[in-house]
Amino acid sequence: MRPPRHLFLIATLGVIWMLQGCASTDSAAPAAAAPAPARITVLYDAFGKDAQLTKDWGYSALVEINGKRILFDTGDNPEILANNVKAKGVDLTRLDFVVLSHRHGDHIGGLTYLLSVNPKVRIYAPKETFGVFGFDLPSKFYRKAESLPAEMRYYGGAPPEIMHFGTAFPGANIQLIDKTTEVSPGITLIALVSDVPGTKELKELSLAINTPEGVVLVVGCAHPGIEGIVAEAAKIDPHIHFIAGGFHLVVAQDPAIEKVATALHDTYKVDYIAPGHCTGEPTFAALQKAFGDRYLYAGLGTTLGVGANPRAESDRSATYALDESDLRSYRMLLAWSDDLDDSATEAVRLAQAK
Repeated sequence: MRPPRHLFLIATLGVIWMLQGCASTDSAAPAAAAPAPARITVLYDAFGKDAQLTKDWGYSALVEINGKRILFDTGDNPEILANNVKAKGVDLTRLDFVVLSHRHGDHIGGLTYLLSVNPKVRIYAPKETFGVFGFDLPSKFYRKAESLPAEMRYYGGAPPEIMHFGTAFPGANIQLIDKTTEVSPGITLIALVSDVPGTKELKELSLAINTPEGVVLVVGCAHPGIEGIVAEAAKIDPHIHFIAGGFHLVVAQDPAIEKVATALHDTYKVDYIAPGHCTGEPTFAALQKAFGDRYLYAGLGTTLGVGANPRAESDRSATYALDESDLRSYRMLLAWSDDLDDSATEAVRLAQAK
């Protein structure tokens, strides 16, 4: 005996209802969160157009990339860093880590403000002998004289196996880097040493992030030479997608500038470039000429998108170069920086140049 027809209808409607429920449940499921945009925000520099921010000689940038928030350098003055950070709405309590490129004051001077708001943040700094970031040595580094009485011997003749030396930032969570190191998946600190008179033996860290578009490279002052830093970054991936920061060509002559511009454009085939800080006015001009619309203006307060199609978000276009007011403030601040190796007279001349 077959079941009544209405039971078939009820069963059929039930199946349809169940299928519709499953479909609606699937469609209502939240979509995967879109990845945060990769970007670099310039928080400290000597040129820029944002009236809320204070220009000063030095460099600091917030790097948001690969799911990480990284503060690269802290500028020269803690009060100015505090002002600029607050004006840009940047939360320094939400950092994965900090990179201090090198020991010069215009890159670490704002660290006291950072530590006041985020005292335990992990900080990477270059390892230097008796450096401001701290150091340690095995006690066997010095010669002993066993014949001396204990009161004339270091540590009474019984030194610790490892001698720990102080830091200018006691209590800070500083981790010293003495060789190129991957500190997080796809994020590498390039450690090089300057061989230039005036900064010879200065150790400097640069930040290299491996992305699907190629390497994004952030440099502080490039004392070891921007070409050498890029060459090291190219070992990670020969495709250099983006470079931001200071190239230390602020007093370089035209032949040296042209050599660097040609190397970055022709040899390393860098996709985009966003120079700032100690790169220098003539170098800004030369790089803008070489890279055209792939040169991004990186004045104070600018946010640089560094994804597949980089762009600069500020009150000026991406290809905007320094205007006369920028140049005057840049020169005045340069006169008091540690990036000049010329005489004080030359510094004053630069500051007063029109």
